[in-house]
Amino acid sequence: QVQLVESGGGLVQAGGSLKLSCAASGSIFSINAMGWYRQAPGKERELVARVTRGGSTNYADALKGRFTISRDNAKSTVYLQMDNLKPEDTAVYYCRVWTLTADDYWGQGTQVTVSS
Repeated sequence: QVQLVESGGGLVQAGGSLKLSCAASGSIFSINAMGWYRQAPGKERELVARVTRGGSTNYADALKGRFTISRDNAKSTVYLQMDNLKPEDTAVYYCRVWTLTADDYWGQGTQVTVSS
């Protein structure tokens, strides 16, 4: 089992920045990839970014250049740096990890609200 605790969400004005963190605990040795998803009101949950154990990343095309994912394997933590935020980035952001045994786990979500 892997437990995930997210932090760093909040209210920010358009053009501002936020950095989300997601710390994993439990069976951290089994973690392979780590990533972030988001879900806006009335919309489906969507992938924001993902980073593999080796550091390879992929992003939602629309977010490239504004969002940066990184991870600290020593701390079992994944980060999401969000710059030049827009009101349409308002959503609940969820951390997700995939294990070497093809299981996956979700965090509880953290609210990001961008005011215009």
